[in-house]
Order: sequence, then C-alpha cells, then structure tokens
Amino acid sequence: MAEQQPGPSGAETYTGTTFAIEDEDHTLANSLRFFLNKNPNVAFCGYSIPHPTEHVVNLRVQTTGEVTAAAAVRSACADLKQVCAHVGGVFDAAVAEFKARPAE
Repeated sequence: MAEQQPGPSGAETYTGTTFAIEDEDHTLANSLRFFLNKNPNVAFCGYSIPHPTEHVVNLRVQTTGEVTAAAAVRSACADLKQVCAHVGGVFDAAVAEFKARPAE
C-alpha cells in the first residue's frame, strides 16, 4: 500500500481511512472489499478507481471503533492470502491427480 489519505475532515482518523493502493485493479480491490465486509468490526468498505489511465485503487474503510482501519485491512489481506493458498493447493492436487490418471 502506497499511502493513507486523510479523512474528509482533513485530519487522519484511525477508524476511517482511505488507502491508496498503487499498481492494482478491480481484482484485488473487490477481493479485499469482500473480506472487509465480512468483518463485523467494519461499518463500511468500498473502493473506486479514479480513472482507467491511473493505476491506483482508493479503498475506503470505516470501522466501528473496535479496531483501526489499518488493522482491518491487514486482517483482510491475511484472510485473502490464506484463501489463495488453499485454492492453489486444491488446484495443484487436482492437476497432479489428473496427470496420474491413465491415458484413455
């Protein structure tokens, strides 16, 4: 993540922050949004891509105050990493099983 942008009042808040993620697109942003919205401590999460020629995603996170926005994003990243590892493992096992089958 490149930077945290201050909240709308001009002062950075810990429970509500906009994260600017560089060199990413809808794939990562929508996945993070999904995991953030599953978190009961997240009141709001959304993202926008300012312009198709800009390679940046603005991810807005507002929490209930139980955790900081940064902690919620770190948790969502860890959850996403775990799911990707699981999917990769299942895929690799399926490929190995397919290759081990006798040719028909």
